[in-house]
Amino acid sequence: MIPIEDFQNKSDEELVKLTIQNPDWYGGLVKRYEHKLTRYIFRISGLAREDIEDLLQEIFLTVYRNLNDFDQSLKFSSWIYRITHNKVISYYRSNQARTQTINGEEGEKILALIKDGKDLHEKISSRLTGEVVRKLLAELDSKYKEVLVLKYLEERDYQEISDILKKPIGTVGTLLSRAKEKLREAIKNGNIGI
Repeated sequence: MIPIEDFQNKSDEELVKLTIQNPDWYGGLVKRYEHKLTRYIFRISGLAREDIEDLLQEIFLTVYRNLNDFDQSLKFSSWIYRITHNKVISYYRSNQARTQTINGEEGEKILALIKDGKDLHEKISSRLTGEVVRKLLAELDSKYKEVLVLKYLEERDYQEISDILKKPIGTVGTLLSRAKEKLREAIKNGNIGI
């Protein structure tokens, strides 16, 4: 068993190389990403805890099996988020489930971050509640919801979002712009006091 201090002092890429040589190192990557990926899956899917845990297990198995194929020129975080993104999509396709809403705390955080955006500041009333934002997000197409979650909740930069979604950076910017516009339209059409 490798002491946790040894994991903490290594970069993701170093842990990947060490894991390829000795599988005991993989625990460091799992510990580092377990909470982050749980939060991400919940934010984009609203799945129950048990379903998220099942998905995580599948994700970490897939990551482990494919470590030899990891492209060292990319960030490991982008790669593991991409695998997670694909697994969530596959889960929905196989279970024909509908995306659910973001919980109260997440709705409040999105609301605060979107309100801080200069182009939205004048349009979005400070009277909007997290509940209203959750309802609005639930109605958004998943491609818009995903970019909002990655940018504002997961705090990923455009390059990482591009790597995760496998879309050009310009497309990421366009999706974010359109997502904000969709929120504006939903607010306006809902007569929410703007």
